[in-house]
Amino acid sequence: MEQRLANCWRLTVNEKKFIESALLSDLRVDGRGPLDYRKLNIKFGRDNGSAEVQLGETRVMGFVSGQLVQPYRDRPNEGTFSIFTEFSPMADPSFEPGRPGESAVELGRIVDRGLRESRAIDTESLCILSAKLVWAIRIDIHILDNAGNLVDAANIAALASLMTFRRPECSLGGEDGQQVVVHPPEEREPLPLIIHHLPIAVTFGFFSNENLVVLDPTYREEAVMTGRMTTTLNANGDVCAIQKPGGQGVSQRVIMHCLKLAHVKAGDITAKIKDAVEKQNTERALQKIKRHSSSVAVDVCGTTARLAPKQNQSDADKDGSHLAQLKLKDGASLMECDASSSEQGQNNKKDGSSKNFIGGPSSWDPYSECVNSDLLKASLASRGQSTPSKQKDSRRETKAEEPAQEIKADSESIDTALTAAQSNEGKTLKDAVKPKNKRKKKRSSNSGN
Repeated sequence: MEQRLANCWRLTVNEKKFIESALLSDLRVDGRGPLDYRKLNIKFGRDNGSAEVQLGETRVMGFVSGQLVQPYRDRPNEGTFSIFTEFSPMADPSFEPGRPGESAVELGRIVDRGLRESRAIDTESLCILSAKLVWAIRIDIHILDNAGNLVDAANIAALASLMTFRRPECSLGGEDGQQVVVHPPEEREPLPLIIHHLPIAVTFGFFSNENLVVLDPTYREEAVMTGRMTTTLNANGDVCAIQKPGGQGVSQRVIMHCLKLAHVKAGDITAKIKDAVEKQNTERALQKIKRHSSSVAVDVCGTTARLAPKQNQSDADKDGSHLAQLKLKDGASLMECDASSSEQGQNNKKDGSSKNFIGGPSSWDPYSECVNSDLLKASLASRGQSTPSKQKDSRRETKAEEPAQEIKADSESIDTALTAAQSNEGKTLKDAVKPKNKRKKKRSSNSGN
């Protein structure tokens, strides 16, 4: 084969002798035993029917697609499937672009024979309308990196992609019932292919000595070996196909020994493929679950309001409303908070609770930025309360107060507070808080009177 000749041209005589002498001692270049398999890793793509297999350093990708075509005349009730291989020069410099070579054709035939002759895929289920329309399944195999044993890697990639492929559901309609309607995935769930069993390809390499048999040969071992045999079996031990290209002859005893080893290895690979496919199907099912989150808005007065999921507001509107509530520079917003605090005091009294009232303006700091001192002074004057002399004294008085009494917010008191606030609009914070000298004079005058 042209691939084998290219590999032989790369290896030197010393490298070939070293590989053969190591095999005589039951050792391999990569540290495995003669009948050990390389590590197998299966990954799936975003779309259905795509899989990437990594066998050691060998990487192969498989992609499955389908289309409606007219069936063959001799099989009007059966669908068709075909396999196409592509050898890229990026995988191996010995591969040339353009028309597939001998190695590419041989690889596609080995994988196709294992699937077709064993009837692993139910082709009758691919029929939509007898003798008119059937599904044609196409398997594209792309070689990404050639590190030996492309047949086994391509076979596993084809099986994994076939198990994850989903074809659209079709139905018959029209007046005569002969019109085919293809439903998109949004309307109806796509259907998987019916696969009866998984034919697994296992490749053996033979050398000049008949007793030297290796499983899963690597890139360098393929350049040294004198013969090769690929057996395709399922987990039940049924032989689906055997491919023995030209080269060294193999006795019947060696072939039967290879079939026993292939049966064990086929069961292990089948379990790995099924576990990977099941995990992939579970992840895709979880991605379809939609979760809804409820938003909570908190106002300044301490009350929480849960928004309905139908009310969709932008983040900018929420931030703007939140900042407007925190500033509290308007007189109307202050009166609303006073009214709400009075309602809370009434509810606490009705419930029999003996907690101190801390929601009124007496517990606020008049020196804070978010409080209008003029409006605060007017509201306190309307209720008959005096302005606290110091901030610390006001806090102590509120803590030592008796249980809060019921606060009644009448319309008259609110009007007087608003008029007082309007009259004191020109005053500043210094005017609201009088100096100590003026307070002493006012007290002395009151005592003299």
